[in-house]
Amino acid sequence: MFEPRVALASLSGRSDVDWAEGGAPFAGCAFLGGIALDDATRRAARAMVKRDRTEFLPPNPHNFVYQQLRAMEEIPIRAGVNVRSAALAPIEDAADLCRDHGAILEINAHCRQEEMCDAGAGETLLCDPEKLCRQVEAATATGAAVSVKVRAEVDGVDLAALAPRLERAGADAIHVDAMDSEAVIADVVDASGLFVIANNEVRDAESVREYLEYGADAVSVGRSSDDPEVLAAVRHATHDWFREAPL
Repeated sequence: MFEPRVALASLSGRSDVDWAEGGAPFAGCAFLGGIALDDATRRAARAMVKRDRTEFLPPNPHNFVYQQLRAMEEIPIRAGVNVRSAALAPIEDAADLCRDHGAILEINAHCRQEEMCDAGAGETLLCDPEKLCRQVEAATATGAAVSVKVRAEVDGVDLAALAPRLERAGADAIHVDAMDSEAVIADVVDASGLFVIANNEVRDAESVREYLEYGADAVSVGRSSDDPEVLAAVRHATHDWFREAPL
């Protein structure tokens, strides 16, 4: 899906093309966003900004994604776009753009902010797998590569049971924020054939090895994605792991 197998994970209101360019020497993919696409999630994002959250709130989110992907064409890293929506049509439109630019459309079933969950997006989708799978189906029907960003430790949610459902819906990858349950990566790997990206506290060789030993196909760096020293350490550890891995 991308090489090297290090991704830059989206950070709300911070992950744009300039951020991606800074991490490009160390990573194979940069997930821009998250982008609130529809009226419900944009209202939620505006409410979140009022309490000092940082969010992307361009006048036209579709045009914003287009301009960002156009700019990413000049950077030697695969683009991804993390999106939040309660409606299908905006997801389809964003997926069309991703397909046309060779980018990955990433559905956000991860955000746990109350306003976004109340809008029917983010973590709420983990508790409504049918709705989440409909979003995946809508995105994959465009021909775009699709990832789903999820979170461990959500009450009543079994990621190992969810993963094969996402795979049947057409998803290519699952991007797992393991929280404090790192071993969940092994459960997801065993349950499906999805490309598994492991996230949370990926900062050094030790954390990289732990996730790759659990079977992850790649790792991603979030909060430290603008720290060249961390990115270099993660990049080198990932390179060494796959160079030494048995065929």
